[in-house]
Amino acid sequence: MATQADAQELAALRALSAAIGQDPHLTQAAGGNTSLKAGDTLWIKASGTWLKDALADDIMVPVAMAPLLEAVERRDPAADQPQAFAIGALNPRGLRPSIETTVHALMPQRVVLHVHCVDTISLAVQADCEVLAARRLAGIQWAYVPYRRPGLPLAQGISERLRPGIDVLILGNHGLVVAAETVTGAEALLRRVTGLLARAPREAAAPDIAALTALAANSGYRLPIDTEAHAVAIDPDSRRMASGGSLYPDHVIFLGKGSVVAAPGEDVAAVVRRRGAQPASILFPGLGVLMRANASAGADAMQRCLADVTARVDVTATLNYLTEAENDELVNWDAEQYRQKLNASGG
Repeated sequence: MATQADAQELAALRALSAAIGQDPHLTQAAGGNTSLKAGDTLWIKASGTWLKDALADDIMVPVAMAPLLEAVERRDPAADQPQAFAIGALNPRGLRPSIETTVHALMPQRVVLHVHCVDTISLAVQADCEVLAARRLAGIQWAYVPYRRPGLPLAQGISERLRPGIDVLILGNHGLVVAAETVTGAEALLRRVTGLLARAPREAAAPDIAALTALAANSGYRLPIDTEAHAVAIDPDSRRMASGGSLYPDHVIFLGKGSVVAAPGEDVAAVVRRRGAQPASILFPGLGVLMRANASAGADAMQRCLADVTARVDVTATLNYLTEAENDELVNWDAEQYRQKLNASGG
């Protein structure tokens, strides 16, 4: 770090990152990232690491900001490989910077927080997101950025919408970005914006654990880690939304494309036969969810996220789903395959 003040801010950012990472309504699994600009260096969360581990592990990576921004300006594909801009002498573990490093570099403020807030995502998947957000964020300097793949395409989308004074971004089908000159200021802005965007979830009946346990027996499937995950299979509106396709990138990365819903009378074996593969999760209408036995912790976190998001979406809303091409570019993207590998290994 350049100064003692920078070191103190980075310590404060680690503490805030850990707190954000402990809240499943703000971020899930390896999703979300935080950063601090110290002179010409951008310290940002490493790809595949979890914010909740920010105090227990060294998850921040130093990046040379000027050449990265020059690459974004040139639309150089190198900007999609932020590890090329990591400062090796300060990165002994060789961690990769977040795939969303360019988002943080583009924001002029010193501290940037990017979260996958379920309240924000529940708005960001609706076709009327921009109109609804404008009502809720009156008095906030914010911008809406339509969905682009994380990385250079998203950076370009942000560049097109960024104006002087903007310190809040709503990313279509993705999440929330807030920025400030201090960690304290960024936290206060995050709390203010998420409070303004908060939406009450629809209530769902309790899962039928006995029926799910019977379905899971000798099937290669298990109950999810979080009881809250079941709601998406129990609430008819949430289930309808989930069955329509993929709503945001991390769902595709950790759970695959869309959601698999069992037909009436189907057990796990019947679903697997019909699909020709073992999906990461199966929704059993009215009963709850089963996860593949070897599903990662990230998959469990994202199954909970799906329930939390869909429970907050307006039941009459038109939804923007990721297209087949958008699904495919996420599944086949090297940066995301790296993050999946780390997640599967517990990284």
